[in-house]
Amino acid sequence: MVTPLITARELSKLVGRDDVRIVDCRWYLDAHERGPILYREGHLPGAAYASLDGDLTAPVGPGRHPLPPPEQFARTIERLGITPETSVVVYDDMGGAFAVRLWWMLTDQGHERTQVLDGGIQAWTSLGLGLETDIPEPARGGMDVGPWRRVVDRDTVEGRAPGVIVVDSRTADRYRGEVEPIDPIAGHIPGAVSAPHPGNLTDELTLLPSDDLRDRFTRIGATDPDNVIVYCGSGVTSCHNILAMELAGIGRPWLYEGSWSDWCTSDMPIATGPTP
Repeated sequence: MVTPLITARELSKLVGRDDVRIVDCRWYLDAHERGPILYREGHLPGAAYASLDGDLTAPVGPGRHPLPPPEQFARTIERLGITPETSVVVYDDMGGAFAVRLWWMLTDQGHERTQVLDGGIQAWTSLGLGLETDIPEPARGGMDVGPWRRVVDRDTVEGRAPGVIVVDSRTADRYRGEVEPIDPIAGHIPGAVSAPHPGNLTDELTLLPSDDLRDRFTRIGATDPDNVIVYCGSGVTSCHNILAMELAGIGRPWLYEGSWSDWCTSDMPIATGPTP
């Protein structure tokens, strides 16, 4: 069974293999164009680039980053050279905060041979491993892509049973409603508990040990994945908490696709402050 994480040292032994695809997923909330610029300036050997806005998001849908329809994602998979037999490694420079989007999408489609580079590009360069500027042209890939499986919509969140835990993955100040850098209204979904996704990381931007992650989610009652719904601003960094819950041995919860950007623009009730 493939584990969700791979170290830079482990990955260094796989570079250049025909059955391995590395994907750079760097993206920045305040500068969308920065990711592809940095990719062209230097990326892991053989890495292709996947754009959150262009490849991993639908033109329209719930929230700011709705999941792409199957036919769009299938075209991205073809361009990246991914097949059912391909091992895929995704990375960014923020501890996996954005690379987890592609990890979640592929694994939700049943592609279990997908891993996140623990520590991202920093872990790679810290070992003295080099970057390159060549743009790869992988052989055309392809795999069956169907409907998204582990997702819920706004109505499901609103009508959830009393025992369902809703986890807010944004920073604590956004949860409390003190700041809101991008969406029109600040606050959180009433009843949601706060678990900011950066809390899954060490100072070196690697994932915490599994026992620490398990303790983190146990403290907020997120122990039964079938009764946990995760959200963030637009359904991207919430995947980091999903990754963390899997690493903790809890399992995969549900993803609220539209997340806060869908909820706060739909005349839904809004809570503020430090408590659910």
